[in-house]
Amino acid sequence: MELQQLRYVVAVADEGSFTRAAERCRVVQSALSHQVKALERELGVQLFARTSRRVEITAAGAAFVAQARVSLAAAERAVAEAAGAGGQVRGTLTVGVIPTTTVLDIPKELGRFHRAHPGVRIRLRSGGSHDFAEAIRSGSMDVAVLGLSETTPPQGVATLVLARERLVAVVAEGRPLARRRRLRLEELADESFVDFPEGSPGRIQSDLAFRAAGVQRDVVFEAMTPDLMLDLVREGLVIALLAPAVIPKGAEDLRTIPITAGPSRIEYLAWSDFNPSPAAQAFIDGLRDRETHKHEEDLT
Repeated sequence: MELQQLRYVVAVADEGSFTRAAERCRVVQSALSHQVKALERELGVQLFARTSRRVEITAAGAAFVAQARVSLAAAERAVAEAAGAGGQVRGTLTVGVIPTTTVLDIPKELGRFHRAHPGVRIRLRSGGSHDFAEAIRSGSMDVAVLGLSETTPPQGVATLVLARERLVAVVAEGRPLARRRRLRLEELADESFVDFPEGSPGRIQSDLAFRAAGVQRDVVFEAMTPDLMLDLVREGLVIALLAPAVIPKGAEDLRTIPITAGPSRIEYLAWSDFNPSPAAQAFIDGLRDRETHKHEEDLT
């Protein structure tokens, strides 16, 4: 059994496709398939059920992949620790970024990190806060930006609070609500909304706020990105509740209105509270130093 075989199996599990796994691993598909089959023969179990059109991981495969991730992480850590002993941080930094990141300038932060630690390979992943927290706990992700309601803080991970934000109502210019300077949740009971999918971290804070106010609302559109939500708002179809920072500056076709006792969210940086990799620790330390320096400047 070789580490490369473990990488191939994990890639197939992640991608759900031998073709995409081969592209990710930068190897021809036939070579990847051959190595996976060889590993299955060695183990005496089938890791994937596959046809010409479909690939699904088996129960044995799921159990194997969970430990394969641990083994690969340990191997990468060994290389990174050896390099770190020589004064250079190496390895891989996997970063999760939610679509509503408002405080952290990810490209700028990664640019600073890359210039300071050019030996680290950086992988960016998009998705949701709950999935990222689970990925950090399982060891498949190093750090992530999370956006959660005040009542549902992340569990099982270390965190740094980046910002606390109060959501605002976003309406199309020209609608009657656009003339208002402030709104109460009760005044929005008859409006149609666009929001993130039900049960997702990006929506929970709004659902909780309306529930606490005893107000039912009608979410007629669900979308995954703020840009699409704002386009629906511009059409005059719906209103949205979003963090002020995601609204484009100077957007004359949109109006933002504060909401009394409206929903709020907390943006976190999260990482493993057990044993972060040297690359993750270097990224966290750098960000902490800048946050501390910024806080001290704000006080002065």
